[in-house]
Amino acid sequence: MDESAASDKIDIFLTVDRQTINNYFNSHDPAPIYKRQLSHQLEEYIRTSVVSAKRYSAVFYKFKCISEIDKQYAQPLMYAIRTHYQMKKEMREKEFKRFKNRSWILLGISLFMVLICQGFVPMFLDEHNRFHTAFGNSLDIFSWVLLWRPIDLLLFYWNPHLKDISILNKLATAELIIIENEK
Repeated sequence: MDESAASDKIDIFLTVDRQTINNYFNSHDPAPIYKRQLSHQLEEYIRTSVVSAKRYSAVFYKFKCISEIDKQYAQPLMYAIRTHYQMKKEMREKEFKRFKNRSWILLGISLFMVLICQGFVPMFLDEHNRFHTAFGNSLDIFSWVLLWRPIDLLLFYWNPHLKDISILNKLATAELIIIENEK
């Protein structure tokens, strides 16, 4: 089996029973089981499980239930996990929107400064003076430096945001598969 086929499907395995269910939640959270916060260890396990996720990877939660009674914990745990990752996805989408807005504002301010430097400042200088040529070249370099960061952000730094949002969406909407106790 090649590596690309292995990363097409990501399985997150959890054992669900009366003894382990409380380990998946924050021990200080008194809320009902389906509203409780996930434990740091569970979040870390899920995060490391999806490190190799690609855009086309499918994510599955596989809960191993030892007995019929233990199946009652599967749905509340799944609801808590989905709610948790849905909220994280919404927060990440807000961060991405702020990133885009700040980048466009920075680009607008930079373009405004370039217009001032390239359009108005040279009008006040004597064209026949050697200082005008040196200062004009300096303004050209300054304009490129001023525009570099906003353009760099808008072209190259949006992809990690979209990847995180995609992974969080997969974690929030992943299918639950219950594995019966196999002897």
